[in-house]
Amino acid sequence: MVDNNDIKAAVSALRAGGVIVYPTDTVWGIGCDATDSEAVRKVFEIKRRADSKALITLVGSTAALERWVDDVPEVAFQLIEAATHPVTIVYDHPCGLAPELLAEDGSAAVRVTSEEWSRALCTAFRKPIVSTSANISGSPAPGCFADIDPQILSAADYVAASRRDEAPGSKPSSVIKLGSGGLISIIRK
Repeated sequence: MVDNNDIKAAVSALRAGGVIVYPTDTVWGIGCDATDSEAVRKVFEIKRRADSKALITLVGSTAALERWVDDVPEVAFQLIEAATHPVTIVYDHPCGLAPELLAEDGSAAVRVTSEEWSRALCTAFRKPIVSTSANISGSPAPGCFADIDPQILSAADYVAASRRDEAPGSKPSSVIKLGSGGLISIIRK
């Protein structure tokens, strides 16, 4: 069950250009408005991550995916529908995302979440949300709330109250790049 007050507070922080720590369909994440360059730079700063490493973006539906990626290949819909584990797809033609989220070749990694809380957040916010693991770069990704470094929590503008008591065990999504001509490359299993 989704706590609507928790979602509203997270959306309020996102709309103010803030950074949130929140549960996703994989690990606990650090997020912000994926269209706000300043907020994206804050995420890089909090993670102490080189800004040359692109971040994943989360959307709540395939309809939202089509709004933020120009010409989604049919194979992407098939991969999303067939996936038994969260899958992030790297697309060649994103539109409207902060430039800091794009790889050198202009592509962007986007995942359609099927997890109830993060999907409700994406739906309420109506924009894509950065979704990168809530850890200092180089440290293990937190499978549960208790694994999150206190420095990450204190740097965030809002920390979600939902799902904090869940047992660890989540892992990052698979990452697949869809290239021109239907070429599929597995970046992370």
